[in-house]
Amino acid sequence: MALRYRAGMGGQDDRPPTRPAAHELARYEALFAARTRGMKSSAMREMMALTERPDVISLAGGLPDTSTFAPALYAKLMADVAAESTARALQYGPTEGMAATVRCIVEVMAAEGTLVDPSEVIVTTGGQQVIDLVCKTLIDPGDVIVAEAPTYPGAVPTFSAYQADVEQIEIDADGMPIDALESTLDRLAEQGRRPKFIYTIPNFQNPGGVTMSLTRRHRLVEVARERELLVLEDNPYGLLRYEGEPLPTLYSLDAQAVGRGGASDLVIYLGTFSKILSPGLRLGWAVAPPPVLEKLNLGKQGSDLCSSPVTQMFVAAYFAERGTEAHSAGPAWVEYVERLKNLYRRRRDVMLEALEEHFGGRASWTRPEGGLFIWATLDGHVDTTDLMARSEGVAFVPGRAAYMDGQRGSSSMRLNFAGVPDDDIREGIRRIGRILGGDTGLLGTLTGSPPGGRATSSSAATKPEPQADELSPLADIVALPRREAQDPARTARRRRDR
Repeated sequence: MALRYRAGMGGQDDRPPTRPAAHELARYEALFAARTRGMKSSAMREMMALTERPDVISLAGGLPDTSTFAPALYAKLMADVAAESTARALQYGPTEGMAATVRCIVEVMAAEGTLVDPSEVIVTTGGQQVIDLVCKTLIDPGDVIVAEAPTYPGAVPTFSAYQADVEQIEIDADGMPIDALESTLDRLAEQGRRPKFIYTIPNFQNPGGVTMSLTRRHRLVEVARERELLVLEDNPYGLLRYEGEPLPTLYSLDAQAVGRGGASDLVIYLGTFSKILSPGLRLGWAVAPPPVLEKLNLGKQGSDLCSSPVTQMFVAAYFAERGTEAHSAGPAWVEYVERLKNLYRRRRDVMLEALEEHFGGRASWTRPEGGLFIWATLDGHVDTTDLMARSEGVAFVPGRAAYMDGQRGSSSMRLNFAGVPDDDIREGIRRIGRILGGDTGLLGTLTGSPPGGRATSSSAATKPEPQADELSPLADIVALPRREAQDPARTARRRRDR
């Protein structure tokens, strides 16, 4: 057999293997499990190869800025682990996680006002594994999951792999409308179908950027208790709030409903160190009722035995560090999160300003109070999947990736403002806006309007009305007036700055 690829060889063959051709797949078709027919590729994973190119500005992945972590501190912490616990760090660990790591998790959740029993925590290989384990534990083919629309694009391939039937409920400025949830549950009950769980991201939703209101949080917990339904609360961004008052987790609200200081018995909580420390650690966690936790543990044993003791011990060493700010002298990890918040707040504002300048009059978008993402919806029928293919070295997540049917959300896009510098944010939005403005003559290709310059009011009037699912109301949507012309002096300054 000819050698097609060997990692690390260098030269022309030092590249990822290509996708198998149709005739090659046919040889194995009869061997594949039935569930593989419904498997979908993760939109973010598909883009990782694209973002390796130095000429590409990536506004796509859910990337924090890991360049903010001090190299000297990283080296010190790894040296501490090596000096004190080399043998233990290189050995297998308990499936449920090391006690020192669990203590760190309890500390993080306490910072959000959520008290948990350490015995009800399981350490996972990233937050993504929690979604997989919950589906492995609860979902048989055809079982129902209720989720938001749009939803986390990384959950879409997981739900598909377990052959779930996902009912998506359109969000608005306050998150999932609970009256729509109840209507959906009533309809399913009439059909004799009972959801296995409700999946929600209540804080700075991915990809919508919205936050579920306090009233809806209370009502969601009430509905779950009335109907005895499990809720999977995905909360990666809760500590990344840039304005406004923190809201209680669904887990803590359900624990209050249980009373007498008890833990939640209906909410499965998903957390991760990826957004407040580093995604490269691949450490997340779940807090779950004991019967569910036992099944999650068994499922994890069959997946990877345990999460990396090396990275668990790194986290424990980091949480033992004290901060360097003289006025605070608090934990180092708390100081780090505060620095991230200041950085991301500024980058969010930079992206909002860039959207106003380059998308104004042609789109609407959310103004998140925290998290990593802005959800933008373009006017008309611009397909963002097609747009990205033409977007001059800018990557983003097309809206279709956040819907199970792969059809809705075609005019929307998820934009990450946290992972790239200010100038790259401005340039990335400028490049997309240039296409939308018709400067390259591509607007007609994307929208069906005549090429050459932006669509006129008369051509816009002849376009069919956008579908409701393409222009769904989302949080704090800003619809801005069209900019008729740019300031030439300002444009010249931007070019010099680049």
